[in-house]
Amino acid sequence: MSVVHQLSSGWLLDHLAFINNIDYQLCQHHEPTSSNAVPISSPHCGSLTVTSTSSIELSATLMASETATKPGTDEREKNKALLQKYTFRAELFHVTKPHVTTSDCTAFQQENKDGNINHEKPECVKDQDSVSAVRKKGKRSIAFNQGELDAMEYHAKVRGLILDGTTQLIQEGLKSGFLYSVSERLDDGNKTTTVGLDSCGLAELCDIAKQLPLVNENELDIVQLIDADVSVPEKDVFSRITQNSSNFTKMIILMGQKYLLPPKSSFLLSDLSCMQPLLNYGKKYDVIVIDPPWQNKSVKRSKRNIYLFIICRYNYLSSWQIKQIPVPKLAAPNCLVITWVTNRQKHLQFVKDELYPYWSVETLTEWHWVKITRSGEFVFPLDSPHKKPYEGLVLGRIQGKTVLPLRNPKVKVLPIPDHKLIVSVPCTLHSHKPPLTEVLKDYIMPDAECLELFARNLQPGWTSWGNEVLKFQHIDYFITPQIRN
Repeated sequence: MSVVHQLSSGWLLDHLAFINNIDYQLCQHHEPTSSNAVPISSPHCGSLTVTSTSSIELSATLMASETATKPGTDEREKNKALLQKYTFRAELFHVTKPHVTTSDCTAFQQENKDGNINHEKPECVKDQDSVSAVRKKGKRSIAFNQGELDAMEYHAKVRGLILDGTTQLIQEGLKSGFLYSVSERLDDGNKTTTVGLDSCGLAELCDIAKQLPLVNENELDIVQLIDADVSVPEKDVFSRITQNSSNFTKMIILMGQKYLLPPKSSFLLSDLSCMQPLLNYGKKYDVIVIDPPWQNKSVKRSKRNIYLFIICRYNYLSSWQIKQIPVPKLAAPNCLVITWVTNRQKHLQFVKDELYPYWSVETLTEWHWVKITRSGEFVFPLDSPHKKPYEGLVLGRIQGKTVLPLRNPKVKVLPIPDHKLIVSVPCTLHSHKPPLTEVLKDYIMPDAECLELFARNLQPGWTSWGNEVLKFQHIDYFITPQIRN
């Protein structure tokens, strides 16, 4: 269970436990092979290989039957399968200290007030000149633009809810031992883990795919199933849904890189220019979670630095582009739509006033994801003038008449509550959001079809789409603590 504690204010989540409860295990009868793979020549990636391999099903019955068919005890022992278990790197959730403390900001502001200019600005005020305030000449007062005034007003409205609810959940976490007090904290700082992945990324692969010959959709099945030792032509990854329909983990090799596929998971690796295979899939979804690449100042800076932009491959979408996502065509009747938003009021207002009405979605409420350390401190000061320790989620439901019937109309679910908090220790990887599967279970059907758009990882029972949809499934983000018979 990823839900450690549940109170009326919300949930305290263990994101790492959710990932590892998926139980990534591969049956190591032999090394994955790519002998039947089709190479692609690319000036950026060199030889590009797309292959599929499978973990052999890990049931005790299967393993027993395989070993029983081998003649002789020695031969059985030699051919016995090894279960290789993968767990997500725990150090990627090793956030023991706040990124910036309130005292850091206070000390910086006091130094400047005293005339001792500190050019090494802490994170909370690095962008203050451009984001928070513009000091006019002389001793005139600070002027705020309308966006900043809106942000301050919004923060004042939600501050009490976030502080009180988070405090309650943290207290429960401290009592149970899931969190530990500051006095117990090992003062080793936040560990930084660098995972050396290939420079040719998934987003770049999507760009390369656009240059491949067009695929006749009538010649392809809508879904390709990942089975044992089946070679996957590279064009299939972009032209149709890839699905692991088994109850066991499987592995694919893409550009020479290994990715783990959870049980009962499906994905499409593509960008906005190639969403038709997702529509062809024919599913109507009861839950659609969207994490758009919102424009922000770091994206703007990376676009000005062309080298940084090429490395990051982080293309933001305009408001018009986000509106073109075919959510109404993907949504089942009464579909629950959840959109992640940054703390910019411009984005929040766009979702509520433009995007949802355009999709015929009625806004229900807002929830917040609050980021804390392992000792229960906010990762940024709650009242930081720029970076806040929380992000928002806007929840709504598809409205309007439809010819499609409701899924299991006799099954009753709880109405979406007005305001909830999701409190967790964040992953140090950029934009690795906490899972919503368990916090939503009381508010959706047991057999609900779930879709995540702009996903960077896969979940059992979900369909995932995006140009980096396999990013956090890369095998380098996992370790193999044990191999057992």
